[in-house]
Amino acid sequence: MNNNFFKSITLVATVLLLVSCDKEYNSIGSDLVDNNNFGFDKYEFQAIAYNQAGGAVESNNLSVNALGIYENDVFGTTTANFVSQLSLETFSPTIGVKPEIESVVLTVPYFSTLTATEASSGNNTYVLDSIYGGSGSFKLSVYESGYALRSLDPTNSFEAQRYYTNQNADFDNVKVGSRLNDDDDETQNDEFFFSPAEHRETVTVDSKESIVRTAPGMRLNLNKAFFTTKIINAVAAGKLASNDVFRNYFRGLYFKVEKISGTAGQMAMLNFGAGKITIKYKEDTSTTDATRVDKSIVLNLSGTTVNLLSDVNKPAYDAAISSSNSTTGDSKLYLKGGAGSLAVIELFGKTDVRGFDSNGAATFTPNGVPDALDDLRYPADGKKILINEANLVFHIDATTMAATKEPNRVYLYDLTNSQSIFDYKVDASSGTKAQNGKFIYSGIINKEAVTDGRGKTYKIRLTNQIRNLIKNADSTNVKLGLVVTGDINNSTSARLRTAKTLFSKVPKASVITPLGTVLYGNNVADETKKLKLEIYYTKSNN
Repeated sequence: MNNNFFKSITLVATVLLLVSCDKEYNSIGSDLVDNNNFGFDKYEFQAIAYNQAGGAVESNNLSVNALGIYENDVFGTTTANFVSQLSLETFSPTIGVKPEIESVVLTVPYFSTLTATEASSGNNTYVLDSIYGGSGSFKLSVYESGYALRSLDPTNSFEAQRYYTNQNADFDNVKVGSRLNDDDDETQNDEFFFSPAEHRETVTVDSKESIVRTAPGMRLNLNKAFFTTKIINAVAAGKLASNDVFRNYFRGLYFKVEKISGTAGQMAMLNFGAGKITIKYKEDTSTTDATRVDKSIVLNLSGTTVNLLSDVNKPAYDAAISSSNSTTGDSKLYLKGGAGSLAVIELFGKTDVRGFDSNGAATFTPNGVPDALDDLRYPADGKKILINEANLVFHIDATTMAATKEPNRVYLYDLTNSQSIFDYKVDASSGTKAQNGKFIYSGIINKEAVTDGRGKTYKIRLTNQIRNLIKNADSTNVKLGLVVTGDINNSTSARLRTAKTLFSKVPKASVITPLGTVLYGNNVADETKKLKLEIYYTKSNN
């Protein structure tokens, strides 16, 4: 009897615990339903989707920057240049007697993965990440920049200064002198490519030789005579006393890339912030002691930076983004990173009209509550509903994308207010890389049930977005934007140089990837490919 009693108590406790957990899990929509018996069903609503060109976009101080040439069979060719200020690692270095530069080396690490280590030699093999395009080379020239970069804009109440992707001519026209990477090794200039080889250097310490190995990265020998004049000889004049003084004196470096005829080229996403210039020189110990000693000065590639992008688009892509159908939607959606394009998604029909006043502030013209959304808010039978799950599923145009590298993730956001949707905000799942995290919200490419390793769909969860629209009748049915993303954990925005009718900003994470994809929209005959909003719901039976 005691056993039966304890079994009963355990059963009751378990039921109470499950009820408690269920109540907490469904707390967002708990007041939308009655505690009765429920059936399960699915709604499918048309979501109008159409293309929008982006254009020149704010590109200063990005987390990673593109460099090189990327030829994409679907979208066209993108050329990426880069400019950066320099920062002193040590202020006012002491220059001794008879200084003579031995080497000036610019290094920028690549994103790479160690794949093997040879047991006998200790040599490492790496695979490079974030490299796009073919295996070809391009011409790389590094110049002294003549453009004075600012962190604050004196013409706009000293707000943060903005620089844009289409300003390459501004920097190219004022570059100073000859290129600095003038080494005889043409892989450092006229035939540059992103090499996966590790760098090995033999060093001698206390008469013992050893090999120092460094993961793959850009490694350029720069002109020693230039840095003797620009750095060593400038110390006495106080030009290296502080970064403010130094940056006014030496305005930074301009990295210019040019296509080699008949070569596809390459592009890489690089963390220039980890780059540096190391100046190694020798000097006498003193005026009375001619013993030579080793010294060095380090300049970091930090401060204000700008990624400069230029595009030559394919005709089909140009036509798609310049003649979109915002009334009934487009058949195909072209998403491209950089200064590219996005798709606008309107749920339940047409949404509010958005514009901008002369100061860039948003203005709205309400169109009223769409009938489909009204039906969900106020069901005709009076039975309240609970949204169990809501998704947008985008089907990839596999034929168009057959030979083109696909982005791992796409990002759906609130276009009207230039912010993430609620499902993104409440998803606390995280990862260690830019493409990891936000797994519930998703947007991850789905390759299930394909044999060629290509993508099939992208699915994005917007359950809480729909719950909020239904629960709160005064909620605005905002337009949504869809872009490719280079970092799913970055939801900040970058301003367009020229505002569009519907938006003045785009997600910054879309600027840091050169990739693109083509998806089916809503205006297609094939029901299996058509974009739809899928809502799974529970409805009371009384």
